[in-house]
Amino acid sequence: MIKPTVGRVVYFYKSFDADPLPAIITAAWGVDCINAAIFDQNGRPFQDPPTSIKLVQPESERPAQGFFCEWMPYQTKKSFGSESGEKAAGEQTI
Repeated sequence: MIKPTVGRVVYFYKSFDADPLPAIITAAWGVDCINAAIFDQNGRPFQDPPTSIKLVQPESERPAQGFFCEWMPYQTKKSFGSESGEKAAGEQTI
């Protein structure tokens, strides 16, 4: 489970089969509900974005209908180190 925090970037989906849009978390209401600033394909922010958006955790299933957010693939695959999955400085052989 990934704890949502203000400023993190997630994917926003208008529906189950829609293409993802970028969104920045602006408030977190637990681990599965957020508010977010959402941007369209041209980088323009939604003027009146939805609130209390379901955040799908890696071990959860996407909802069959309605809008939702989910973590990006690189965020869910990390198993150590920083958010990007990199090891801390000095811990990695180059």
